[in-house]
Amino acid sequence: MSREDKKDTLNEDHMPVQRPLFIIKIGGNIIDNPDALETFLADFSKINAVKILVHGGGKIATKIGTQLGIGSKYIDGRRITDDAAIDLVTMVYGGLANKKIVAQLQSRSTNAIGLTGADANIIPAKKRPVKEIDYGWVGDVEPSDIRHQTLNFFLENGITPVFAPLTHDTNGHILNTNADTIASSLAVALSGTFKVRLIYCFEKKGVLEDVNDNNSVIKKLNREYYRQLKAEKKLFEGILPKIDNAFAAIDAGVFQVLIGDAADLIQNTTNDHEGTLIY
Repeated sequence: MSREDKKDTLNEDHMPVQRPLFIIKIGGNIIDNPDALETFLADFSKINAVKILVHGGGKIATKIGTQLGIGSKYIDGRRITDDAAIDLVTMVYGGLANKKIVAQLQSRSTNAIGLTGADANIIPAKKRPVKEIDYGWVGDVEPSDIRHQTLNFFLENGITPVFAPLTHDTNGHILNTNADTIASSLAVALSGTFKVRLIYCFEKKGVLEDVNDNNSVIKKLNREYYRQLKAEKKLFEGILPKIDNAFAAIDAGVFQVLIGDAADLIQNTTNDHEGTLIY
């Protein structure tokens, strides 16, 4: 059996026994669409394995902020989280969005618990230093700081954590934190206990060899093939940071990373996946 075949199999008798864990991240394209979210949560509930859900914020904070007279500030597409904004996103991400998801999962017999990084001190973070830009109350996470023992307790007792994109600085301040970063950091922190497949639900079926052809999904991507595709300039530049982050997670111990469509979620938890498996 080749190394590639080994990495594409979640259960190998000769490997140390580790339970599979699926850490799944969804973004605004699902959060902002009630029908898409309902379908996704129905599929998520059917996954018969230990799992964690990490959700982004979507546009709902901007909408509610407008209703409350709280404007949104962005620089290069990134939200500036000032005092008013951190109160807003804490309320919306950690409250409204998170608890709606948890309630829907409970209705589908998934015993979920809604969390931020502040709860049980699971994800302490550091406020991003001010350099050229002051991003405000934005947090950066080190996987080694994550309290994985607490997460193990939830997972071993059949409780599914659902994380909002919020952490804390251990000094009483909530921090707005990128959901991709939280998902990756959780995957790294738990990779010593579980065989983690980190799944990013994406707007496309996966990483496309031809950005104009939705059927050109690259099913498997290792570093050698990635370098070749980059040299040939076949990949859409916007996907490159996500792939680089995937390889960084694998370097830190994560078993596999998969980028795919939320509509293919169940199949993307199997070896017969539809999206792009990065290993």
